[in-house]
Amino acid sequence: MKKFELTAENKLNWFGHELYRIRALIAFKTTNGEKIDIGDLGGYVESEKNLSHDEKAWIFGDAEVWGAAEVYGNAKVLGNAKVWGNAEIWGDAEVFGNAKVWGDAEVFGNAKVWGDAEVGSDAKILGNAEVYGNAKVLGNAEVWGDAKVWGDAEVYGNAKILGDAEVYGNAKILGNAEVYGNAKILGNAEVWGDAAIFSTEHILSITPIGASVNSLTFFRTKTRKIGVSFEWGFYALNVFEQLIANWADKFKVTARMAIEIAKVHIDLASTAPFGDCRNCGKEFNSELVSEYEITHCPWCGEVRDC
Repeated sequence: MKKFELTAENKLNWFGHELYRIRALIAFKTTNGEKIDIGDLGGYVESEKNLSHDEKAWIFGDAEVWGAAEVYGNAKVLGNAKVWGNAEIWGDAEVFGNAKVWGDAEVFGNAKVWGDAEVGSDAKILGNAEVYGNAKVLGNAEVWGDAKVWGDAEVYGNAKILGDAEVYGNAKILGNAEVYGNAKILGNAEVWGDAAIFSTEHILSITPIGASVNSLTFFRTKTRKIGVSFEWGFYALNVFEQLIANWADKFKVTARMAIEIAKVHIDLASTAPFGDCRNCGKEFNSELVSEYEITHCPWCGEVRDC
């Protein structure tokens, strides 16, 4: 049995796709208890393939879904949200406000994307995670557990934000960085490379610094060393110390003081909650250990014995 039909009410969106408003053919309740009656109008789709006729998924208001994008399960797309490309919204996920989900991105579980947030490329938002405000999650990035990304924060590359971690302000997380546990990354901090942050004692950001008045961020790496991010560059601590040797005296002194503070503040002794490889020292994350039951280190190939 069909759950909805396409009406004659249509429009051409900014991307040149002709969309049709949907109308309910059966009465049902969403998982949150919203009642959809026969004849109720919903949002816009390009074709019936954009919204499943099964279960309780629905598109509300002026929300738009087009291309090969799919909304299914008990998911909801509301407000002025837009979903396109090959994106999938499923489970009990919600996308609302002016949020955009595109590319091959997936939002599922109980995840929420709202405000003016954007999730695209191959990014995944799942569990109870939330992405909102003007935040962007792109590339192969993942946000899950009870993690939150908000404000003007950006997460991309292969970065992972999980657990109860929060990334907000103007912070940027990229590369293969992982932020988890109760960690909070905020302000103008930039974290990338092989960062592994699961505590507030694993990061230090100082703004402004240097002749160009940028942010200088120190963080714990997966090999329990201090990494440095400055002006879109990622450095080992000793390399950064060589870099500042040519700075003007005032900036050089400030940077050296920052380095000494970082050495005191950043905890390199704490053990990663998911263990590490005794051969190469790289840390495992919960995805590798718990979900895929990894028996060998993915970096050096040794049998995982921890």
